[in-house]
Amino acid sequence: MMIALSSLMLVAMVFLIIVYEGREPLLSPEAKIIKTQQTEVTSDPERQPLKVIETPSETDYSLQNDQLHITHDNGDTWHKVPIEIEHLFAGEYQGNRQELIGGSYEMTEEYTAFLYSEGEDWQYQTIKITYTDDKGKTWKESIVKDEALAMRFRKIDITNDGFWTVIFTFDRTMSQEASAIYLSNDQGENWQSISTPDSTRLVADGGFIDQNTGFISYGTLNPDAPTSLYVTNDQGETWEQSVFNMPNKYEEVFVIAKSPIEKEDHLELIMEQGPNGDYYRNGLIKAKFISKDNGQTWEFVEEVEPENEEMG
Repeated sequence: MMIALSSLMLVAMVFLIIVYEGREPLLSPEAKIIKTQQTEVTSDPERQPLKVIETPSETDYSLQNDQLHITHDNGDTWHKVPIEIEHLFAGEYQGNRQELIGGSYEMTEEYTAFLYSEGEDWQYQTIKITYTDDKGKTWKESIVKDEALAMRFRKIDITNDGFWTVIFTFDRTMSQEASAIYLSNDQGENWQSISTPDSTRLVADGGFIDQNTGFISYGTLNPDAPTSLYVTNDQGETWEQSVFNMPNKYEEVFVIAKSPIEKEDHLELIMEQGPNGDYYRNGLIKAKFISKDNGQTWEFVEEVEPENEEMG
């Protein structure tokens, strides 16, 4: 009986050892959190639902899974954009990489277009636009410039009549840089370079409101006076500096002009305080100006709070 009992106890011990060794170890609450995070990281990213980054247009986008996608139905269906994610952020300025660089894309009722550069050498970049006119079903590519230096500021605009503009800057040294403006009258098929204003200050903004009238705004580093806004009314043949009739109390407050927009019988623009702005609400308050002579002179209208801003 003793031998039988001992044998039974031995078998039971072996069984318990096997069961104990085979079970998962008990984890502390902290260890459980770490394990959950590791599981999420190693899971297939393609199975993770894409999160919508909203835009003012009907087209939104996502940068998840190292790929750009667009959606027109708030994320129910997605279309992949055939651009490598690194190219979207290439250049001297690379943004925060959590969202597209402001100005590097345009989304209208007819077109969705992305401006970017390719090239392993920063001195020999190809400036390109990839766009769709059927909401992402098919994509086309347009080359703006074959050889260019790495971009800092970049902006693409598409008007309703098929007039496309690209503005970009390059070769920055401290507070100086070069700039370039390219125009297309045939939906991006062909591009023509036009002259730029006689200034090498850093570009703050720019754009065309029609095929003849365009603007470039300078002065982004520590400005202490209203920014230099230049206007052309002959598609870049000549440029003139706009005149701002600024109330005295605002002369060193509002200093960075955004690109104007067209209203019924005048032009409007928003002027910001710039990086050092501390006038009311920690620099968030802005100013509205209007022009009735096609951008030659500008009159102050009112202060604009962010929640009431309609432009810029």
